[in-house]
Amino acid sequence: MSIRIVIADDQAVVRSGFRAILEDEPDLEVVGDAADGLAAVEVARSRSADVVLMDIRMPRLDGLAATRRLAGPGVEHPIDVIVVTTFDLDDYVFGALRAGAAGFLLKDAAPETLTAAIRAVANGHGLIAPEVTRRLIARFAATTPDPARRHELESLSEREREVLLEVAHGRSNSQIARRLFIEEATVKSHVSSILLKLGLHSRVQAVILAYETGLVSPGAVTEP
Repeated sequence: MSIRIVIADDQAVVRSGFRAILEDEPDLEVVGDAADGLAAVEVARSRSADVVLMDIRMPRLDGLAATRRLAGPGVEHPIDVIVVTTFDLDDYVFGALRAGAAGFLLKDAAPETLTAAIRAVANGHGLIAPEVTRRLIARFAATTPDPARRHELESLSEREREVLLEVAHGRSNSQIARRLFIEEATVKSHVSSILLKLGLHSRVQAVILAYETGLVSPGAVTEP
């Protein structure tokens, strides 16, 4: 079954460029596009999109607000959003990730990076461009934790907390499996359980929550 994609960007040349890249992939199908955020929400829902490639600065409704409507807290049937922007890390992008975006890429990403990101997100794996991963994690690490929110993690088992901690450090499933001496399939199962219990849609949201609740302390990021 093909992954159904909507492209949202106010520049026609960008929409056309992404479409040309994606239409060469047999498992990816562009089902619509939009030149503003409001249309992006409408098209994504009406065309039953699996993934939306979302620009940030668009007319009528910006990408942040559109992302929140598609994937934010309380959305009954969330649609995965990948923020694709020329801005490598500004408040708009950080806000979009907090609003529910499952991934973040720069517009100059290689075609193979774009297609891999779509597949990863469609399979439940958040993705952040390698160019900004460390800066983004540093931004999370600078967040002042709210001890009052630690109760949000009470539903997690001890092993799930360990896995969430590793996810927050930016480690892949295979890296986590090696560090915790468990199978990669077991890691995937734990991640799915963590997201379900915490009411989250992506690993990116899980990373943010880990820092905001104080599970990960500022400055605690270590090498894989």
